[in-house]
Amino acid sequence: MTAQSTSSAGPAQSASANATLELAISGMTCAACSTRLEKVLNRLPGVEATVNLATERAVLHFEPGALTLDAAKAAVERAGFGASEAATIVREEARAKQKAAWDVELRHFWIAAALTLPLALQMPAMFGLWPGGEVQHDLVPRWLQLLLATPVQFWLGARFYRGAWASLRGGGANMDVLVALGTSMAYFYSLVVTLAGRHDLHVYFEASAMIITLILLGKLLEARAKARTTAALDALLRLQPKMARIERDGMLVEVPVESLSPGAVFVLRPGDAVPVDGVVEEGNSALNEAMLTGESLPVDKQPGDKVFAATVNGDAVLRCRATGVGASTLLAGIIRLVEQAQGSKAPVQRLADRIAAVFVPVVVAIASLTFAAWWLWSGDFQLALINAVAVLVIACPCALGLATPTAIMVGTGQGARAGMLVKNAEALELAERLTVLAVDKTGTVTEGKPAVTDVVPTGGWTRSTLLAAAAALEQSSAHPIAAAVVEAAQAEGLTLERTNDVRAVAGKGVEGRVGDQLVMLGAPAFLVAQGVSVPDADSTPLAAEGKTLVAVAIDGMYAGVIAVADRVRSDSAGAVERLQRNGVKVVMLTGDHPATAKAIAEQTGIAEWRAGVLPADKAAAVNALRASGERVGMAGDGINDAPALAAADVSFAIGVGADVAVEAADITLVRNSLHGVADAIDLSRATLSKIRQNLFFAFVYNVLGIPLAAMGMLNPVVAGAAMAMSSVSVVSNSLLLKRWKPGR
Repeated sequence: MTAQSTSSAGPAQSASANATLELAISGMTCAACSTRLEKVLNRLPGVEATVNLATERAVLHFEPGALTLDAAKAAVERAGFGASEAATIVREEARAKQKAAWDVELRHFWIAAALTLPLALQMPAMFGLWPGGEVQHDLVPRWLQLLLATPVQFWLGARFYRGAWASLRGGGANMDVLVALGTSMAYFYSLVVTLAGRHDLHVYFEASAMIITLILLGKLLEARAKARTTAALDALLRLQPKMARIERDGMLVEVPVESLSPGAVFVLRPGDAVPVDGVVEEGNSALNEAMLTGESLPVDKQPGDKVFAATVNGDAVLRCRATGVGASTLLAGIIRLVEQAQGSKAPVQRLADRIAAVFVPVVVAIASLTFAAWWLWSGDFQLALINAVAVLVIACPCALGLATPTAIMVGTGQGARAGMLVKNAEALELAERLTVLAVDKTGTVTEGKPAVTDVVPTGGWTRSTLLAAAAALEQSSAHPIAAAVVEAAQAEGLTLERTNDVRAVAGKGVEGRVGDQLVMLGAPAFLVAQGVSVPDADSTPLAAEGKTLVAVAIDGMYAGVIAVADRVRSDSAGAVERLQRNGVKVVMLTGDHPATAKAIAEQTGIAEWRAGVLPADKAAAVNALRASGERVGMAGDGINDAPALAAADVSFAIGVGADVAVEAADITLVRNSLHGVADAIDLSRATLSKIRQNLFFAFVYNVLGIPLAAMGMLNPVVAGAAMAMSSVSVVSNSLLLKRWKPGR
């Protein structure tokens, strides 16, 4: 058993549990099964377990050394289920097994339908719908009814007996108990009547057979619908290329992706899918990253830029060096996170779990009371029996168990398609309730790197000459401001002359010869200290906007000023407005100068901001907001904002890339945009709306259906059909979430 260490404790996981085991569970049929198994696993010392009916997975968190795979499997088996370590299941093999199991289920259903059809054909006559309106029975001879119903009951329906026995042996009761009990009552009563030759009494072979057949149909439809809930995850799995191209002896050859290791060089031709994560070494191209970020516009790539597995190269050749392969790619991390979220449990499910824990015993008690009441009141044993059977088969704990996880599966899948990776279901639920979003400035509201915003020449110098002279002097420096000046000059196509006698004054400026001219640049105060007059009219307005100023002197005379700032993202103002329109107040926390913070806040429409806040103090600011009664989300880069992210009710890591392994926050946004936070909140609201609808339908179905059956207003066959379709309706309603799209 390989225990997987977790990098951080999510909301649903205690901080002490730092090892994880995921089990694939077989034999669960309803919410009562998953609830009972979860209780069994949580009784193991030091174990916190969640069991998901929809994914048929159990996730166990525990202290290292406190649990072994064999002990976990033994506990599952004692509860009446089967278990295997999910990590050992190869996806392709799992899909092949699912396809084979589906084929068997489909074949069994058609056999059941063929055997049940002759029994069903006599039902119109039994209800007086035969021509002439007469109520007739035994249009099919009873010996033939017995012959047709027996294989349906004990061969095709054997699963219900096995499931019921395993459940009862494990100390609980599930849906299989209800089905086995209800159909057995109808079948064995009919068998006794038939063998006794009591033609004055009715038989109900058609009821037992049709109930089983309809439930088999419902399970087929439910399985198909559940498979569609994982469509987004399957689509992600299909994105992973199988082959990569490398250069060998001057020729391009294809090799399996698995053979690439970090540091290997691979070649991307136009239209190729990127096989692994890497860094561009040669070439310039634009890549389509929509499959990971949800953004349709291609992203330009040049040497030094990152590329990610499954994205698609544009119209130029790139040579790249692999940095992340196998499980270390961004795509693999996304798949792990989606699986983790789909296997987690939202707090809203707790009510359904509590009801499911006592559901079957309560239903059996109601059926017993129904039988006794009808028999005592009417004296009709048959009528009492049939009404009790209707109560047993109308009850459906499956719908309760599927209401939440199916919506979570679809919602997290849709989020992954849009570049939003939800770590767990609790985060998705809490995002709906946020009232305040605290945001870091650098890299979140802004682009995260300085750029030239203004070039103000004076004294006869032009913009081009001023920028070219400054960039020539700065091209040997690694300082971010120097890099911004050089990048601006290169973007304008300026030629940079060679420099000589360059001397840097730490923290103040730099001087040197550019061609035959002596160039000096730095903060305005540095030039003033060197005897150069810097007009306040040039620097004051730009400084008031929070920009960093680079004053330039050429041959001892002031030549102008260049302003550098971390530019606001083009869509930040729109995202802030969208969040505020949806009732979420945005508060900016930054360690920058108040003038800079004020300027950024004014540009983006943020009314409340705090400047000079150190990373450790950001967590205190988040806690203060929470203490005031707010539900607080925190959006940052997932690294220097880690304390604040951990303190928030829901944390959002924005555009952190592959090297953070998409584990830094509750919700990771692959793209660099605050719109992703707004999308995540919208998705949370849409998903929770579906969950509430599902739970409402599941509760109302049982609240109305069971009393109607107890009052004798439902035929067992109708009750069986309704029970079979209830789960399908809940899953189908969850699938409507596929209509959700990111907003703008």
